[in-house]
Amino acid sequence: MNQDRVLHGRTEAGVLSTNRVLRNTYMLLSMTLLFSAMTAGLAMALNVGQGAGLICTLASLGLLWFVLPRFANSAAGIGVVFGVTGLLGFGLGPVLSYYLAALSNGGQLVMTALGGTGIIFLGLSAYALVSKRDFSFLGGFLFVGILVAFLAGIGAAIFGLSTLSLVVSAMFILLMSGMILYQTSAIIHGGETNYIMATVTLYIAIYNLFLSLLQLLAAFAGER
Repeated sequence: MNQDRVLHGRTEAGVLSTNRVLRNTYMLLSMTLLFSAMTAGLAMALNVGQGAGLICTLASLGLLWFVLPRFANSAAGIGVVFGVTGLLGFGLGPVLSYYLAALSNGGQLVMTALGGTGIIFLGLSAYALVSKRDFSFLGGFLFVGILVAFLAGIGAAIFGLSTLSLVVSAMFILLMSGMILYQTSAIIHGGETNYIMATVTLYIAIYNLFLSLLQLLAAFAGER
């Protein structure tokens, strides 16, 4: 009987911990998405060029890889998260400016990509939460897939292979969708207990999903 109580108590503690991580993750994610949208708007208003946008994106990756892991378990990590997402948003500004100015239906494409990203994220998150399936088996596949897609993307950029670039975008849509399932499942099943790292992972998935959808939509619309 005592052992059953202990096990039951641990189960309750685990559920409470999971709910707390989920709540904090989605709250921080919503704030970072809003902040990122603000910095993207600022970059567009300032008419920031592609070069400056690329520098901000590279700076955000530096924070993500070298700074965030050191502060992920402290309150300072939240500031780093806003630094990463703010810089990524600022770097996204010039890209959005290009689509809006250079393409006849740029505004429609951006809004469609934004809406599609939201639908995919909410749908996959809801599925993972309701079904409670364990998607940890996707970990190895996602790691290899992202590495291959990243290298293929570099090759497409260097050699100007537009078809390969579109294939890479399609790959990233599938991979980022898998990442959303994987990360949400990790939170549910206790594999991820750090809401700061969970937030960043989901943000990066949403960010890449949006960019990939935007590129594919532009290609299908005959604008690229």
